[in-house]
Amino acid sequence: MALQRIGEVRGRAVYLPGDDIDTDRIIPARYLKVVTFEGLGEALFHDVRFDETGGAKDHPLNDPRFEGASILISGSNFGCGSSREHAPQAIYRAGFQAVVATSFAEIFFGNSTTLGIPCVTVQDDDLAPLAASVETDPGAELRIDLEAMELHAGGHRFALDMPATARDGLLQGRWDPLSELLEGSTAVATTATRLGYLPQV
Repeated sequence: MALQRIGEVRGRAVYLPGDDIDTDRIIPARYLKVVTFEGLGEALFHDVRFDETGGAKDHPLNDPRFEGASILISGSNFGCGSSREHAPQAIYRAGFQAVVATSFAEIFFGNSTTLGIPCVTVQDDDLAPLAASVETDPGAELRIDLEAMELHAGGHRFALDMPATARDGLLQGRWDPLSELLEGSTAVATTATRLGYLPQV
């Protein structure tokens, strides 16, 4: 059962400057105790967005100019640190549909792809003009085109990159391995019967 095909993402963006933004910063460890992922979006970047009393700090995600942004832009090695899947879950549940960076931590990238969140990279030299475009016109719509592997922003066009397997999975609506497993449930049952040593359900 193919899922929704993801070939394009459109939306306003917010730029989070910095390299090596790790998963503990994206979602602090105390929020990992939840039974479900519901509500994690409210805790996204909590400790760098709010002080001990809950007061808002000077942070791009607290800037009203970027309220409602659905594309997150950052630097290199985004999502490094522990492998917690809560990090992309928090990003997803905060309303972000894509992440653009100059590079990603491998496990974060994989966890994001299985949620249907394209993680695309731009060249190092393109990050500054892309960020400047977003800062200059926060209301402008960006367009990520996974077919052409291009990002259109403020009249500029930036080349994108992404591993071919992840891109193909998104374009074909086969980005969730659990969906793939369910689609093959008949073949799984047939193989289990043929093996003979697995209990029949």
